[in-house]
Amino acid sequence: MEENTLVKMLYGAHLHGTATENSDLDYKGVFMPHADDLLLCNVPKSYSASTKKGVVERNSPDDIDSEFYSLHYFIKLALEGQTVAIDMLHAPPECIIDSSPIWRRIVKNRSKFYTKNLKAFIGYARRQASKYGIRGSRLNAAQEMIDLLKSYNSGDKLLSLWHRLPTQEHLYHIENNKNGIKQYQVCGKIIQETQSVGYTLDILEKFYSAYGKRALAAAENKGIDWKAVSHAIRAALQVKELLTDGTITFPLKDAGILLAVKNGEVDYLTEAAPTLESLMDEVKALASKSTLPDKPDSKFWRSFLLTEVRDHVLQS
Repeated sequence: MEENTLVKMLYGAHLHGTATENSDLDYKGVFMPHADDLLLCNVPKSYSASTKKGVVERNSPDDIDSEFYSLHYFIKLALEGQTVAIDMLHAPPECIIDSSPIWRRIVKNRSKFYTKNLKAFIGYARRQASKYGIRGSRLNAAQEMIDLLKSYNSGDKLLSLWHRLPTQEHLYHIENNKNGIKQYQVCGKIIQETQSVGYTLDILEKFYSAYGKRALAAAENKGIDWKAVSHAIRAALQVKELLTDGTITFPLKDAGILLAVKNGEVDYLTEAAPTLESLMDEVKALASKSTLPDKPDSKFWRSFLLTEVRDHVLQS
């Protein structure tokens, strides 16, 4: 175990249970910064290394990627609910290569990072769902707005038709804007009252065209980043387990399903997309009923960090 290393573990596919013969080795870890760096306020966020020689080519099974986070940065990531930190907190013994008393204390208190609003997990899954989502309702909503805008002059400001803007799942007004300017969301895109009809119409028509092409390609299982889709489903499943069981178990119980998605062995239109959309709805419902706190216990982790750093400096 290297000096100041608090933990080193197998990560990625080997942690999640989705490794194949083509999977490279991926290591994550946490280190205690040197006393000099702590005293000089020069604590690095992380350091990494990779055996991959080129920047463009993909990792081979023989490649090894390693990334270690400083204790300070790891706690920051965990407080933010970042997927990498939450994953690491639940790594099983068989994935732990080196450990330390400090790491074991962190894991013992990992529930103090938990919240009902795991925004990083949910946000990642939602972005992927939006990127590859092919719900006809989104296209229909965009078309409804396009048809409405075409009935006005291109130079008109949106404010002049603000009262006619429809309200539904993908079309709605945004409340409580800090800058006082009225805003409206169309299929995830924000438009403002000050925009012209022509400018907004151009944006929405480009979106409709690009989204329609993606929808057609997805229906034919073309142009899908299956690895990204599998990661999105995995993130949603992990949030679901955390909200339901209060923990995340590795290897993942649905590793077989995730591996099939990762390998593109499912139909996107009838299997992958509905699974992701259903999970997102389920997670939303579970979060609304969860008894977990709205925010992590930042006070506890600040005290923890102060204690560990102080003891490390005094012993150096």
